[in-house]
Amino acid sequence: MTANISRRTLLATAGSVALVGGTSASTSYAGRPNPAAMLKGHWKPTRADRALVGRWARDTWRSLVAMTDEKTGLPADNIGASVTDPVRSRYTSPTNIGGYLWSTVVARHLGIISPQESYRRITQTLTTMTRVDHHEPSGMYFNWYDESTGEVLYTDPDGTKPITPFVSSVDNGWFAAALMVVRNAEPRARALADALLGKMNFAFYYNPAARPGGLMRGGFFETSPPDEETDQGNHAGVGPDVYYRKFHYDTCNTEARIAPYIGFALGQVPQTQYFATYRTFPDSCDWSWVEQRPKGVHRTYLGLDVFEGTYSYRGMRLVPSWGGDMFESLMPDLFVPESRWAPRSWGINHPLTVRAHIEHGLDDAKYGYWGFSPASNPRGGYSVYGVDAIGMDPGGYPSDLEATNYDAGFEGCREGTNPEPAFGDGVVTPHAAFLAMQYAPRQAIDNLARIERNLQAYAGGGFYDSVAVRSGLIAKRYLSLDQAMVMGAIGNVFANDVIRRNFVSRQVEHRIRPLIAMEQFESGLE
Repeated sequence: MTANISRRTLLATAGSVALVGGTSASTSYAGRPNPAAMLKGHWKPTRADRALVGRWARDTWRSLVAMTDEKTGLPADNIGASVTDPVRSRYTSPTNIGGYLWSTVVARHLGIISPQESYRRITQTLTTMTRVDHHEPSGMYFNWYDESTGEVLYTDPDGTKPITPFVSSVDNGWFAAALMVVRNAEPRARALADALLGKMNFAFYYNPAARPGGLMRGGFFETSPPDEETDQGNHAGVGPDVYYRKFHYDTCNTEARIAPYIGFALGQVPQTQYFATYRTFPDSCDWSWVEQRPKGVHRTYLGLDVFEGTYSYRGMRLVPSWGGDMFESLMPDLFVPESRWAPRSWGINHPLTVRAHIEHGLDDAKYGYWGFSPASNPRGGYSVYGVDAIGMDPGGYPSDLEATNYDAGFEGCREGTNPEPAFGDGVVTPHAAFLAMQYAPRQAIDNLARIERNLQAYAGGGFYDSVAVRSGLIAKRYLSLDQAMVMGAIGNVFANDVIRRNFVSRQVEHRIRPLIAMEQFESGLE
């Protein structure tokens, strides 16, 4: 099961931003095309598109600048509505820091900041990271730091209880991904990035005994936590034992696949791990507690049996994520060109995920808007959102404030409790629509333009984190991870795949592309 993770020189006119139109997904949504066709064709943004998305990019960057401490170069996890007088969260994570780094690369390539400012910001952040406390044997970083000092936090971000610093696999995966982008995008900072990346050993997370093929741990503690049962051990055999959390990432379609991708690229994790994860859980009644009964076939890859299960939604069959959200499915695709490298699996599944979000928002729940992903709750705090029907979680990642749960049952084993739900006040999360832009650019831009114009979920730092479409309640704050996803998506679509181009080296392509290319999902249209 997956775990939540926490997630300046600005040009004066929209026409000045150097947005470059590139090849992307041309989607004739109304015609309900074959999903593979959604990736074909040449989409060229109009001048108005460039101006509009250019303004969104500049304002989003402004929020990231407001989050970032001027002395350490570390971004806060979040700020409130003001970008001119920001109130920072006083905590950050490796994911947030990585997101700021790749956003800086995008800002430079869009012409928002100069090459010199980009270099200054990147080197300031990387220099701070050479000095902060971390788990030295693995080269990995703890989950929480004070962005203003770089000190490790020993009290949880809410300030309510003591914590034992945790070393997360997925958070360090995003930081490592950012380093891989930076070392190619900013050659002057390559030595700094390589010095950090060269110490990171993802073998610490790989448990070969968890399942045939092995699984990735969620993470570990350097010292034994007083309030949690752990597994003492050391998978890498380097340094003293650590204290592993007992959960593993055991599903494939999750944001956590970035960590094994990095492990494959660096030659630290065996490729069998990729096929050890579930596409869906098995189709037997023993697993009837999940969202729906999957259908699929068994195939063998690298000597491992893989059940190529799929879920059904509105005439589509697709490999679900845990929560049915855009973040789990599409964030790794910002770095690894999964659809191009794996046309028989991700090349079908990703556009279907986007189509499912569009149809859920417009046709099923009839919100008038779409794009659902974990984000700030308009009523306060943080919540998970998704298209429940394409997630495995039986409790569901809902798409509305009422937390409406879809449950069609598990055919032949369990009757559904709510197969035809009535949805309430839908919560759309703008970063989810940005992630979809690679596959449905016209629909994504139009959807976001209506969110700004009609729902007014926009201010000086770009789109607010979420908005409830019927009540008009807005989560008026900015989260650095969500803003970084916005910047990454814009960079790929409007700056010629700038994130992917710089992430991918010959070694990365050699170790990941043939692996994911061999698989065939059972995704498609019914």
